[in-house]
Amino acid sequence: FNYRELFSTIFSDFHLFEKIYGTSFNQDRVSDLLELTKLTNKTNFNNGQFSNINLSTGQKKRLALVITLLEDKPIYVFDEWAAEQDPSYREYFYKNLLPYLKNRGKTIIAITHDDKYFQEADRIVKMNYGKLEDFQVLT
Repeated sequence: FNYRELFSTIFSDFHLFEKIYGTSFNQDRVSDLLELTKLTNKTNFNNGQFSNINLSTGQKKRLALVITLLEDKPIYVFDEWAAEQDPSYREYFYKNLLPYLKNRGKTIIAITHDDKYFQEADRIVKMNYGKLEDFQVLT
């Protein structure tokens, strides 16, 4: 078994396409995820493609999240994912979306400088210039 198959990642530098490649999906699941990520008023998914990918950076990251969640991997890595989200959606991400994923048995590694939401984590690993500086278990 290839351990790399366990991970789905959204890097800070990512690319979107109108079509979904490399994963199976159904229309209802895509629609549910567009609702979960609050994108239903920005794009929809018909005939195998999104109607609009000309979105703000934060909205594009949400669309990347939809595609990542369709992969349904056990481990998600989000690299500064919330950085371009507006404040209300950033709070929604940390307080609603991440617990939703955790309750579905997912492991989330969120790389962030968002210290306002550190208390939402189970563990905090602090790095400084590529070296482990501190490790805390919160739960």
